[in-house]
Amino acid sequence: MMKITSRNLNVFYEDFHALINVNLDIREHAITAFIGSSGCGKTTLLRCFNRMNDLIDGAKVHGEVRLDGKNIYPDGGDLLALRRKVGMVFQRPNPFPLSIFDNCIYGPRVHGTKERKKLEVISEHALSAVLLWEELKDRLDRPALELTGEQQQRLCIARLLAVNAEVLLMDEPCSTLDPIATQKIEELLVKLKKDYTIVIVTHNMQQAARISDSTGFFLMGEMVEFGTTKKLFRSPKHKRTQDYLEGRFG
Repeated sequence: MMKITSRNLNVFYEDFHALINVNLDIREHAITAFIGSSGCGKTTLLRCFNRMNDLIDGAKVHGEVRLDGKNIYPDGGDLLALRRKVGMVFQRPNPFPLSIFDNCIYGPRVHGTKERKKLEVISEHALSAVLLWEELKDRLDRPALELTGEQQQRLCIARLLAVNAEVLLMDEPCSTLDPIATQKIEELLVKLKKDYTIVIVTHNMQQAARISDSTGFFLMGEMVEFGTTKKLFRSPKHKRTQDYLEGRFG
């Protein structure tokens, strides 16, 4: 089943054509990776899926992006509901300067959940999902900024799960982590795809090959090729994809 689809998707930043006629189908409960050199449109596409480009002055989006079959770009759409359903994790972990517990239940509290017992259940469930509960259950009142970078990134993922996100958008989530921490995050994402749809932007082609089910290669705003990760890496259809994979540019 397809969770997200785009049709004739074009994005402009003022006069700059950042994405060109992107047609894409993203499967539910799978990891989809976007690869390509810097500035090729990967993150711009990611930001289309929860309309974060709306926050950029001069950005214009044309075409369709459908989530569960419903176009998310009609005027007057409920952006709050969309961003609860489709959350984003950024390159650098960005926990709030609050306790671990308050970070985890920040979203539910903002959305109206006040009862302490309910918030405790939400916190335990979300932290358990990212394999942090056993590590942190006895120090939930400690500042989140005391955690390691890898733990902070897991906490940021837990923050999304606490508001019942269905799609996790990951913009270079391991770029600031060491190889051991990166491996832990990758293992977590593979585990989470059983319950969530994950879309990851990465400059690490080995990472895309290791954990993703499907991969899209982007070049200068164009999606050159999209398919199963194994096929794209082993026998790409386009010479530009082959050249990129072999390190001839990018």
